[in-house]
Amino acid sequence: MKLEYFIAKRLFNSKEHKSSISAPIIKIAIAAVAIGIIMMIVSIATGIGLQQKIRQKVAAFNGHIIISSYTGNQSDVSTDPISINQKFYPVFKTVKGIKHVQAVASKAGMIRTETAFEGIVYKGVGKDYDWSNIKEYLVEGRIPNLKGNLNTEIVISQFLANRLDLKLGDSFNTFFMKEDTNKMPKSRRFKIVGVFNSGFQEFDSSFILGDIRHIQMINRWKSDEVGSFEVFVDEFSMIKEKTNEVYDEIPSTLNAQPITEKFYYIFEWLELFDFNIIVILVIMIIVATINMIVALLVLILERTQMIGILKSMGTTNWSIRKIFLYNAFYLILRGLFWGNLIGIGLLVLQKQFEIIKLNPESYYVTVAPVDINLFYILLLNLGTIAVCLFVLLVPSYIITKISPAKTIRFE
Repeated sequence: MKLEYFIAKRLFNSKEHKSSISAPIIKIAIAAVAIGIIMMIVSIATGIGLQQKIRQKVAAFNGHIIISSYTGNQSDVSTDPISINQKFYPVFKTVKGIKHVQAVASKAGMIRTETAFEGIVYKGVGKDYDWSNIKEYLVEGRIPNLKGNLNTEIVISQFLANRLDLKLGDSFNTFFMKEDTNKMPKSRRFKIVGVFNSGFQEFDSSFILGDIRHIQMINRWKSDEVGSFEVFVDEFSMIKEKTNEVYDEIPSTLNAQPITEKFYYIFEWLELFDFNIIVILVIMIIVATINMIVALLVLILERTQMIGILKSMGTTNWSIRKIFLYNAFYLILRGLFWGNLIGIGLLVLQKQFEIIKLNPESYYVTVAPVDINLFYILLLNLGTIAVCLFVLLVPSYIITKISPAKTIRFE
């Protein structure tokens, strides 16, 4: 063990040090580091967690990339049919990183009950539909059975069910307008076998999910015609690159649109979280660093006589500076220990018990999601140590200005 570290350890653990004027200032500095790392861990975990959860919800109802005709790609309602006989369906073999492709079709309608009515979008899905994305949000019942003959089973959002005073097992009439507005709308009677609640108001207030064959019959489409294809990618961060690759591989009559463009207002809002997280990190590191600078200066001033004695014995300025930097490093580690313990503990509590609730109309989720990423937490700790110690090199320079002859006589 180096001499400087040994002296720093003895200095910090001495009874004189613990009862000195600098003791409360040092405790404040440790607390500042702890509070700073707590705020940074929580802000990153909740910010990234919210981004991931919202992306997951948008993708669950739309896929990552939407393949449709040029005239119908901007609407939630399918207008122009697309043949299901495509080279990329059911498996997109020419583009790597594609997880799943499913065919869907949507049609606007109106649900009417004895007490209320609501405009909805009926989303028709087939045997290839990946229900695992929806099962997470299923609060009652089960998913429809689409593997057999055509049936009337659907899943509806809890929001719509409450507004229409419907419950699991109820049946209701839905009216679909024809392209020729002069003709009477077509009616279908559906039965609720499942109720979901995604917390995403834009989807919960509109969509019901059922058999795609109903839309094919109402629109007089062939059995091999659908409204669009939903493509799921392995890595969300690669969505733009994969969209370009998909676009190059599909026929010229079709268009590929990423959900980041279709729901641009949501993803632009999510990008603000990155800026907010950076602001919080900068502020917390500045606060922690300022407190550490004050603590270091107090330690230096309090140990001026010791510095003079060490200098008179031939100790170099850098060696003495390292004594105090070692001391500061120890203080930072103590702050980081308590900060990590409390910060990660709060995240675990939130993840397990969902203590903090959010307004879904504002945040698209009902519970504050957290993403406990140990790699990010490690980077935060290393970054805090590096920044603090680098900045502390400046105030430690005051040691070089202390004169041994004057400080030895200092009382």
